Amino acid sequence: MIEAVIFDMDGVLIDSEQVWDRAREGLVRERGGRWHERAQQDMMGMSSREWSHYMHDRLGLPDSPSAISSGVVRRLQTLYRRNLPVIPGASAAVERIAERWPLGLASSSNRPLIDLVLELTGLAELFAVTVSSEEVERGKPKPDVFLDVARRLGAEPRRCAAVEDSHNGLLAARAANMRVIAIPNAAFPPGPDALEQADVVLASIAELTPPVCEG
Repeated sequence: MIEAVIFDMDGVLIDSEQVWDRAREGLVRERGGRWHERAQQDMMGMSSREWSHYMHDRLGLPDSPSAISSGVVRRLQTLYRRNLPVIPGASAAVERIAERWPLGLASSSNRPLIDLVLELTGLAELFAVTVSSEEVERGKPKPDVFLDVARRLGAEPRRCAAVEDSHNGLLAARAANMRVIAIPNAAFPPGPDALEQADVVLASIAELTPPVCEG
């Protein structure tokens, strides 16, 4: 029996992976780094500590990881305030599921971005718990962020449903021993090995209903 539902944010509630890509690539090129086509895929699911070190070590940014993280966050805040790319049907799905279960959010986004997105969408009050990967030891595909959300919700991980879109996110939800609901990201689709970890695959978040969460 399901006791709680835990959502990812980027790629599930907002179509933001391309925005992240644009913000990071812009910073790398402006600061004389070395962007490559796999960089965004590599960084999906990483915590801010992990991807800022990746940008410093692998992409050659001269700034400190903390300065890199702050620079990317500022760019994203500006872009989100200008035009938040909410996925059609996402708000309705969250409201629908919140009528049945307590909700958590397990996101790789930085805390300021989580808070801003929930403020702009008006969904903040529907999430009992929100955790950023920067607030746990390891980012996705490790299960830390999902497990911390479940702990704060007072729910057994095996009695939680996790809604994810990305390769690393699906692996993290499975590693947390949760019911895994996949809504594959079209721009950055999960690999077949990650998709095989899902209990159910949906074409869009509009298909997310209580019976789907229960299985």
